Amino acid sequence: MKVIGVVGMPASGKGEFARIASEMGIPVVVMGDMIRNAVKASGLEPSDTNFGATANRLRAERGMDAIGQLCIPEVERQTASLVLIDGIRGDSEVNLFRKVFPGFTLVRIDSSFGNRLSRVMARGRSDDFQTAGELRTRDERELGWGLGRALEQADLRIENNGTLDEFSVAVHKLLNGIRSDP
Repeated sequence: MKVIGVVGMPASGKGEFARIASEMGIPVVVMGDMIRNAVKASGLEPSDTNFGATANRLRAERGMDAIGQLCIPEVERQTASLVLIDGIRGDSEVNLFRKVFPGFTLVRIDSSFGNRLSRVMARGRSDDFQTAGELRTRDERELGWGLGRALEQADLRIENNGTLDEFSVAVHKLLNGIRSDP
């Protein structure tokens, strides 16, 4: 089994990348779902504050690769030849996946701050926010988890500053290339 991961700043297009992969028949393990499940199990309200606090708590208790550790059994349950891990937030997770899944490939999505802010304001998730300051705060929190170092470790890079159609074409091309690579 070939395992790939996707990394990017908040609202850069990771979820859209994962949606396209899923439509292509590629199983997707979503790291954020591990946190959402932990928030729900704790009886907390689904909010950016509670998601962030839970992610910080899990990392404090289990190490900086804690969310990655929760994903490994989900990845190993898959029977497809290619599996995507969506939402990597730190270099510790990248290092864990490279150790557990030989040949692990990391895809980086780049998008401007302005485009990311517009997207997050439009998508309407319970953990979203509405101001540039709130996006900067989230960026800083995730950079504190090692996101910047994870971005630097990417094997492949894709730009997401154009239209959704342009991004979709680029994602299809990238994923088809990975599928056909021996």
